Amino acid sequence: MNEELAGRTRVEMVIATIRQRIAGRSLTPGAKLPSVRGLAASMKLSTSTVVDAYERLVAEGAIVSRPGSGFYVANQAAPFALAEAGPKLDRAVDPFWISRQSLEAGDADLKPGCGWLPPSWLPGDGMRRALRTLARSDGAALADYGSPLGLPPLRQLISRRMGEHGIEASPDQIMLAESGTQAIDLICRFLLEPGDTVLVDDPCYFNFHALLRAHRAKIVGVPYTPSGPDIEQFAQVVAEQRPRLYITNSAIHNPTGATLSPVTAHRVLKLADQFDLTIIEDDIFADFEYAAAPRLAAFDGLDRVIHIGSFSKTLSASARCGFVAAKPEWIDGLTDLKIATSFGGGRMTAELVLAVLSDGGYRKHVETLRQRLARAMTEVSAKLKGLGITPWLEPQAGMFLWCRLPEGIDAADVARAALERRIVLAPGNAFSLSQTATGFMRFNVSQTLDGRVFEVLGDVLGRQRG
Repeated sequence: MNEELAGRTRVEMVIATIRQRIAGRSLTPGAKLPSVRGLAASMKLSTSTVVDAYERLVAEGAIVSRPGSGFYVANQAAPFALAEAGPKLDRAVDPFWISRQSLEAGDADLKPGCGWLPPSWLPGDGMRRALRTLARSDGAALADYGSPLGLPPLRQLISRRMGEHGIEASPDQIMLAESGTQAIDLICRFLLEPGDTVLVDDPCYFNFHALLRAHRAKIVGVPYTPSGPDIEQFAQVVAEQRPRLYITNSAIHNPTGATLSPVTAHRVLKLADQFDLTIIEDDIFADFEYAAAPRLAAFDGLDRVIHIGSFSKTLSASARCGFVAAKPEWIDGLTDLKIATSFGGGRMTAELVLAVLSDGGYRKHVETLRQRLARAMTEVSAKLKGLGITPWLEPQAGMFLWCRLPEGIDAADVARAALERRIVLAPGNAFSLSQTATGFMRFNVSQTLDGRVFEVLGDVLGRQRG
C-alpha cells in the first residue's frame, strides 16, 4: 500500500487510492471501478469500508453508481494532474517543488540545488554580438517559421561537433527541437504507449520522472554506480520487465557526476540488442568535459541509440534550442510530430545559437568555464567535507556534487529549513525512484560559492544533530 496513505482512516485510504487512479488516468472517464469485494480483498479491508468510500465519492461527483452493474468513473473527470500521477512520498520536496523554487527564486535567493550556471558564467558578450548580427539580418530570419528539420547550417555544425565525440550523423539525421526536454518528449510521443515500461537510472535527473509520468509510462529504476548502471541488475530488469526505453546520461551523469565506462557501455548495448531496447542518450553536459567519455551512440552508430542535446548549460537557458539525432527512418516520424505539436521551429533562436557557436570566442569561453568549474569543484568539496557532507565521488568534470549527509540527517528536512532562509537545495529523494536517497543532496558547485550557503548548512545540520 502507498506509504503516503499511512495515518489516514481506512475510508480515506480507499478514497485517496481511487482519486489517485483517476488523476493518473489508470481509471479513465466511464471506466468501471473494481468491485467492492475485489477492492476490499486487494486492500485487505472490510467491504463496508469500501462501500462507505464509494458512497462518499458518489456524493462528491467523482464516480457514479449504476444499480445492478457497479460503480463507474464520472464522465466529467478532473483534468490530468502530474502531481497526482506518481507516489506522493515527501511531496513538499518532490521534483516539481525543486523546479518551482529554483525557477521562481529572486535575485537575492541562493540556488545550490538548481541545474544551471549563474548568468555571469555564461557568454554574455558573445550573445550580445550575435543579437546585434541577427538584428541586421534579413526579414526571414526575424519573422519566418523555421524549416521542419531546423536551420541547415546549425544542423551541419552539430553534426561536426558530434563527430568530435565519435558519433557519425549526417545533418539529415539531426532535427532541431526547442530544448532537450522537448526532444525527449517528442521521442516518448513517437515510441511509447501508455503503460509501456521505461528504465531510468536511480538516481537520475528528476524531470525524467515527471516527463515519463506525463506519458503514463511505467517507470523502473536501476541503481547507478561510478561506472554506469549496475549491469547485473540492469540485465535482470531488462529480461523481466522488457522496457521499451532506457533514458540516461552517458558523459557526465546527473546527479552523480559519474562517467560511463567503455566496458559497461558495451554490456548495456549488448543487452539492448538482445532485448530490443531503445536508448535515449542525453548529452546535455558534453561541453563541460576535458576528455570525451564513451558515447553509446558512437559505439552503436545510432541504431538503437537516440542522441539528444541542447545548449542551455553553456550558452543560455533563455535561448531554447536542442536537437535529436537518430536513424533516418525515425527522423521522418519525429519531424511529423514536431510539426503537429509546434508547427515550425524557432528560427530566430536557431540563428542566434548558430552565431554564438560559430564565434571564435565560444571555444575560449568553454575552456575558461571548465577551469572555473574545476576550481569551484575543489573549493566546494572541501567546504562541504568540513561540515561532514561527503561527496559520493570526485567527478572528472561538470558542475554537480552528489553528496552524503551526516548519518541520520534527512535531506528533505534540511531543504525545508534552508528554504526559510532563502536557499534552494536539491534533496536526494527527488532524484531517486526507489526513494532510497534520503541522506543525499545534489550541489551545483557554480551556485554554492557564496559563504551564506555553508553558514546556513552548518546551522541547520547543527540543529538536526541536536
